[in-house]
Amino acid sequence: MQIFQVIEAALTKPPIPHEPYKQSLKAWAMYCLRDRGFKVVYAQNADFAIEPKGGDKIYFKVTNNADDVDNSCAWIVWDSVAKTASLIPPSS
Repeated sequence: MQIFQVIEAALTKPPIPHEPYKQSLKAWAMYCLRDRGFKVVYAQNADFAIEPKGGDKIYFKVTNNADDVDNSCAWIVWDSVAKTASLIPPSS
């Protein structure tokens, strides 16, 4: 679960702030993860995935609405009021 702590740090202390009028949440999240050295790849049934070294792909979806979250994969949720992103790891 240490990898999720690194991912959460990438989103809570981003290299650039998320500005919804400039970039999508998906593009911003992918940029933040790439900036931390993650290999971000295409995912057919999610918004994107990362490939950790020596591990299985971790699939992500992004949303502005916490009600969208399900157990299908990890989620990145943007809170437009607090202007913060949070990570919800997959529940397995």
